[in-house]
Amino acid sequence: MTDSPPPASEIAANASRPERFVRAIVSGCVQGVGYRAWTQAEAEALGLSGWVRNRMNGDVEALFAGPAAAIEELCEKLWRGPPAARVARVELSQGDESDLAANGRAAGFCQIATI
Repeated sequence: MTDSPPPASEIAANASRPERFVRAIVSGCVQGVGYRAWTQAEAEALGLSGWVRNRMNGDVEALFAGPAAAIEELCEKLWRGPPAARVARVELSQGDESDLAANGRAAGFCQIATI
């Protein structure tokens, strides 16, 4: 006896779900230098969903959702940032789907309020 394949709608739903969720906290001279706008543009160019925001302590925090290869590429770029940025540290941790809800929408990448 063989198992029947899942319905096409289930396959499509799983195919559209991000493969990975990563939270990044970037420290250094990263506020007031266009770091959030740069992050948003880079994420959108790679087809990622998520958000970026300033933190009251001077860091920038972001959540990336999408294919692992695209997220890895962007995480490497975080060390460089826009021309005026001076990155001292990038901390990466596992995110999850519930973190994505902070942007208030299901798809796309945006800047959200400072915390």
